[in-house]
Amino acid sequence: MLQEYQNKIPDYAKDLKLNLSSVLTSNNSDLTESQVAGIALACAYATFDEDLIHVTSDFARDKLNEAEHKAVKAATSIMAMNNVYYRFIHLAEDNDYQMMPANLRMSVMANPGIDKKDFELFSLAVSAINGCGMCISSHSNVLVKSGISKTAIQHAVRIAAVIHGLAQVAAIEKIHH
Repeated sequence: MLQEYQNKIPDYAKDLKLNLSSVLTSNNSDLTESQVAGIALACAYATFDEDLIHVTSDFARDKLNEAEHKAVKAATSIMAMNNVYYRFIHLAEDNDYQMMPANLRMSVMANPGIDKKDFELFSLAVSAINGCGMCISSHSNVLVKSGISKTAIQHAVRIAAVIHGLAQVAAIEKIHH
């Protein structure tokens, strides 16, 4: 299914096509195969692109267990909420908002049902797509403190960038075909 998807990527997006192959491997990245798959799937969910979701879901099928797949969905969903809220807190530049309690449940972040580092990687990648600087900084710092290399963090964001770019290509193609 991945190969079929790649074959449909138009020539103007050849770089993205080649980058997809590159980022979906765990070679030289300090990420495991399941981390790469989970990050890719979380990012696809964040783009809302059905074809990309199907392709990454198929790619991740034998790489993620049920708990990891559920955590990918949870990370994507909770980041959809948190990224909007904390981007507002950051961009409003008003200390009063920063001092107010969020009053939003986000217990899944403390108990994701999988290795916390994996959940943080998924959350970081989705936060990069959603453009929440506060969340990017927070997740990146947690990951570094937990022993995840900056190479692994960069790879997670590279996956996010490529998946996001491919969703843009899909949107262009849907409009023009």
